[in-house]
Amino acid sequence: MKKASLAGAFFVSAIWLSGAQAFCPSPSGLSHVEVQRVVDGDTVRLRDGRSVRMIGLNTPELGKQGRSDEAFAVAARKRLQALVDDSGGKLGLRLGKQAKDHYGRTLAHLYGASGANLEAQMLADGLGFQVAVAPNVDLVACQQAAENDARQAARGVWRQSPVLKAEQIQRSGFALISGRVSKVQRNRGGIWIELQGSLVLRVAPNLVGQFDNARLQALKGRQVEARGWVVDRSRNGGLKAGQSRWLMPLTDPAMLQTSR
Repeated sequence: MKKASLAGAFFVSAIWLSGAQAFCPSPSGLSHVEVQRVVDGDTVRLRDGRSVRMIGLNTPELGKQGRSDEAFAVAARKRLQALVDDSGGKLGLRLGKQAKDHYGRTLAHLYGASGANLEAQMLADGLGFQVAVAPNVDLVACQQAAENDARQAARGVWRQSPVLKAEQIQRSGFALISGRVSKVQRNRGGIWIELQGSLVLRVAPNLVGQFDNARLQALKGRQVEARGWVVDRSRNGGLKAGQSRWLMPLTDPAMLQTSR
């Protein structure tokens, strides 16, 4: 029974790996790098000193400053370590159109020796969430497909729904939020989509052209699902009268969907 169980687990893993390869096939012209260590589920440190933040993937946070590890954070780091080890520590790297983030980390897609995209593999395993931050959105479609595969199969973070209702937000940080749109407004500050509760979604002026304005206006009264990094506007006295406490910037149209 034990041997059969292990064989079954290997077979399932092989299917997921094959699926991830189909979601985001390896492009030509990759540079090759050597990994020094895996930092967490979406970040690695290279032998050349660069820290690489994987594009399109956000994994649960490891505990810091007295906080506990988020669910599946350790599993995500271990899985990424296994994928790196399977490639002998050597990966293919493709830089994003924006090559660095505001922390100075390199933004890139990573590929294993088999040609599989590691972000897609992590998403297909249910060990992270697909994110889209312009201009690094070339693989959005195939990464969404990888995540949807895990979501439909209830793998990893999808075993129990991670989606919060807008009124359930209690802290800043990455979140998936569901709510009904009560108002859509456009002004010099961009497009503002208010959800019933205490959350407003914002499309910054420089990103407005990436969104379908007519589609956004038609969302009033609709149930939507948004994902991104929630900001608490009440900190440091930044909340004005009549404003929603919580703000979520929308960094790409893929971060906002009508609810399933």
